[in-house]
Amino acid sequence: MSLFRKKSLDELLSSSKKQQLNRVLGPLDLTMLGIGAIIGTGIFVLTGVAAAEHAGPALVLSFIIAGLACVFAALCYAEFASTVPIAGSVYSYSYFTLGEVVAWLIGWDLILEYGLAVSAVGVGWSGYFQNLLAGFGLKLPAALTGAPGSAPGAVFNLPAFLIILLITWLLSRGIRESARVNNIMVFVKVAVVLVFIAVGVWYVKPANWTPFMPFGFGGVMTGAATIFFAYLGFDAVSTAAEEVKNPRKDLPIGIIGSLAICTFLYIVVSAILTGIVPYNQLNVAAPVAYAMNVIGQNWFAGLISLGAITGMTTVLLVMLYGQVRLFFAMSRDGLIPTVFSKVHPAYKTPYTSTWVTGLACATISALVPLGTLAHLVNIGTLTAFVLVSVAVLILRKTHPNVPRAFTCPAVPLVPILAIFFCGYLMISLPLVTWKMFVAWLAIGVGVYAVYGRSHSLLAKGAENKAEISV
Repeated sequence: MSLFRKKSLDELLSSSKKQQLNRVLGPLDLTMLGIGAIIGTGIFVLTGVAAAEHAGPALVLSFIIAGLACVFAALCYAEFASTVPIAGSVYSYSYFTLGEVVAWLIGWDLILEYGLAVSAVGVGWSGYFQNLLAGFGLKLPAALTGAPGSAPGAVFNLPAFLIILLITWLLSRGIRESARVNNIMVFVKVAVVLVFIAVGVWYVKPANWTPFMPFGFGGVMTGAATIFFAYLGFDAVSTAAEEVKNPRKDLPIGIIGSLAICTFLYIVVSAILTGIVPYNQLNVAAPVAYAMNVIGQNWFAGLISLGAITGMTTVLLVMLYGQVRLFFAMSRDGLIPTVFSKVHPAYKTPYTSTWVTGLACATISALVPLGTLAHLVNIGTLTAFVLVSVAVLILRKTHPNVPRAFTCPAVPLVPILAIFFCGYLMISLPLVTWKMFVAWLAIGVGVYAVYGRSHSLLAKGAENKAEISV
């Protein structure tokens, strides 16, 4: 049997009807989900490091380049989401265009993206939460403040563990409730960003933008690869396809709308930040709060902590949601155990899968220092972006007349540009990242060979057809 067997469009759409999830999300909910996933640690933390070590004031260009890579990929996502509106995102798109083994590998790749992102952001959330507690004179026992080896006496990161369990409980109760909480928190963190812009713009000193590109264009590109982490998440919007009222129309709005809003905010914030503080002074843990301290607006530091905590909470929610819906799609195809696609009769959510995934991510965040693994999340996402762009080119050749509610413009130029930009950013990542990524894919090949290939429902269907024909 071929490793590259493909699902037909009818098979994809019919599988989504067998286990109906609640269709309750509209375009605003999807846009807020996208913003919830994108604006988090990137805007509050990575901006300072990228400016000080890589790009200088040209960080603005780094955000534009990383944003362009995402925009081109987002246009490809939007076409697929409007054409094949089912859970699973690029995993399902690849099953349709590139075949089962490629779909499995990209699904395995997305497990890396979503799972590590949830765990890593959980650790970041814990740090900000502990800083907030310290502001009130409260302090956790050293043993409960971090993973073993992350700090003296640290044994278990209790805040990270508990916040992920809380998000897991919320997601298990239903997507409508989760979306409402996400929308509230997104309003809070966007308000914090807008306050920073409104206050900071009056303290910009153009002299701080000179030299504009102190590390050269190579530094700008390295900066783009570094802050690409800040754009992660808009692709998770496409995993919500089976819970959207009008997916063919609303998914493209959510994907492109959230990315456009966040790109604009990132560019403006980075310009103001490097205009307030000389770039070589921004290598601090909380650069936005530091900039406010420099100009004497100390009251803003607490507001930044609130914005960072709400920002990271929504990232946790959307990334964990994307991980669970990916498992749901892969399980429905038989590539992983069926427990991951069972839907709760009352909540209409993959209840067991949500708790299994949440407990796994919570445990990793509590016990594993994840600071060095951010690049792995980046390479996983960039690979997904490249594949979805390739898949759009194939879709245009193999299914030129399939109904499309949204059409990616300027094909093949836009998909090719997405492949080029994302490929260039992948090359800019350290060699050790590539080695770990290849090792992860090798493990995935082994899992597919042992379990996925023999349990594939598509393969079993082909066997049954062959037996009937004989």
